[in-house]
Amino acid sequence: MRALFYERFGEAPKIASLPDPEPTPGGVVISVKATGLCRSDWHGWMGHDSDINLPHVPGHEFAGVISAVGKNVMRFKVGDRVTVPFVSGCGHCQECRSGNQQVCETQFQPGFTHWGSFAEYVTIDYADQNLVHMPDEMSFDTAASLGCRFATSFRAVVDQGRLKGGEWLAVHGCGGVGLSAIMIGAGLGAQIVAIDIADDKLALAKELGATVTINSRNVADVTEAVRDATGGGAHVSVDALGHPQTCCNSISNLRRRGRHVQVGLMLADHSMPQIPMARVIAHELEIYGSHGMQAWRYDDMLAMIRTGKLSPQKLIGKHISLTDAVTALPAMDSFKDSGISIINRFE
Repeated sequence: MRALFYERFGEAPKIASLPDPEPTPGGVVISVKATGLCRSDWHGWMGHDSDINLPHVPGHEFAGVISAVGKNVMRFKVGDRVTVPFVSGCGHCQECRSGNQQVCETQFQPGFTHWGSFAEYVTIDYADQNLVHMPDEMSFDTAASLGCRFATSFRAVVDQGRLKGGEWLAVHGCGGVGLSAIMIGAGLGAQIVAIDIADDKLALAKELGATVTINSRNVADVTEAVRDATGGGAHVSVDALGHPQTCCNSISNLRRRGRHVQVGLMLADHSMPQIPMARVIAHELEIYGSHGMQAWRYDDMLAMIRTGKLSPQKLIGKHISLTDAVTALPAMDSFKDSGISIINRFE
């Protein structure tokens, strides 16, 4: 198979022909039709993820067609159009049995624990528990965009943040995760404050449903600006970037008994941020992490897409080739692109 891989962390990726994968007894091989380029892939390439063994093929949000099936797979067959959450579960540990595959005790993640989707083929084990049938009308590009950023935002806003119609949602960072959260919040009927440093991203946030936009470079105090815009603070606030400052701002801009959800990864030097704990205690704030979303929870998200309340295809910024990804992956820390980049040509 044609694939993008790297042999050392931080070195330029390469394109090569690598061995085709085989399915495990409970797994499948998927012919990748589209795969997203995500900042999590950049973190992996930088060496921030201890699960990665070199040489490595990145890529964790994808959609495609099943090309081979293990003997124990019951719910899926060759030719099925599928996508998959970026966190997959074993199906039999305590967390999986409780329906929380996103925090499986022995979870696996394509593009991290094993070779991922920047290739013509990728394997998924425990397929019956982890795969999602794609709606017939959904494109592979759109389905690939769901796998990490959109599904993670859905769980963050709906399940962890428990956002309700009429409440205020603050979103710090208008990349793929943040824009997804804004669209989902708008679909739920919330009022939304979008915060970023780039006017073009804030303009897109406005198009997707943001009520108020704040360029953090143009205000003296982001948290005060959010409180002023919301009449006392956000009910729910999401750090969609993953930086000590945005994390602190997200917690600090909450109204009393508000809910902060940390979605943006905080790795390496950012892994131990300072937080305003005195405010957390005094205002009874709630702090949640959000790590992917279970395959069984896709039904509610897909239902909102079918009814037109959510339009994830609007978040796709550009389409690139596998060769283009050789330079695009190392550039992911620059935050120059708006929307989600999708690899859908393996040339």
